[in-house]
Amino acid sequence: MTDLEKVASRLFWWKAPAEALVDPNRFLAQVMTYGTVEDLAIVRRYFPESAFREVLTNPPAGVFDPRSWSYWHVYFNLKSPTELPTRKLP
Repeated sequence: MTDLEKVASRLFWWKAPAEALVDPNRFLAQVMTYGTVEDLAIVRRYFPESAFREVLTNPPAGVFDPRSWSYWHVYFNLKSPTELPTRKLP
């Protein structure tokens, strides 16, 4: 198991690591919200900064909490977010 798969296994305990890595945007959002400093160090070896920024542009609903959502906007010196992404229910 690669180090990236180990991160996926820890953060996506309900699915196989390979399945978690199929959707990079969702995977990165999970890391940005629930990952440790060590997880981030590993993931940054595989994904460029632009991928992290893309997650903030096109975030999956229901992953980010207010603290991590704000933190990453400050970290990347982006405009202050207005609200968290939410799921649209019919």
